[in-house]
Amino acid sequence: MIAISSRPRLIGQNWVTISFASTLYLCPIIDLLLADVPKHWQPELRLGLQEALVNATKHGNNLDPSKKVLVRFSVVQDHYWWAISDQGLGFKPPCKPRPNYQQTYSDDLENYTDCHHQKECGRGIYIIYQVFDYVEWNSKGTELMLCKKVKNNSRVLLVR
Repeated sequence: MIAISSRPRLIGQNWVTISFASTLYLCPIIDLLLADVPKHWQPELRLGLQEALVNATKHGNNLDPSKKVLVRFSVVQDHYWWAISDQGLGFKPPCKPRPNYQQTYSDDLENYTDCHHQKECGRGIYIIYQVFDYVEWNSKGTELMLCKKVKNNSRVLLVR
């Protein structure tokens, strides 16, 4: 079941809240979260949000349907914000990548695998850092704040 405080829309600094039981059936949730995002940014943001929600559901809540994932969403001018919280025990958030630091994908994965799962868990975190302009975890590692600036963004789209 999905609980929604109101349909996401361009509403200044008001936050819309969506909560759902831990499940990997995320398409309708992501559709709601992307409803007002410009179409050409949707494929890339869909990938990033899917990775973040899978991490919260699978790694945070251990797919326990009695635990909820909470997503708050807001639009402030041309910045789209998402705060994703789980009810898990948390983890040690990875270090932020250094700007303009040149290294290969496999090198980056080595830096993002500081979690209690196997190495492949770093792939989603790597993707999140590539998709979003702002990525920040709370100190417990149970809430992830994401932001994407969609207007006047000179970066080339990762997914088309």
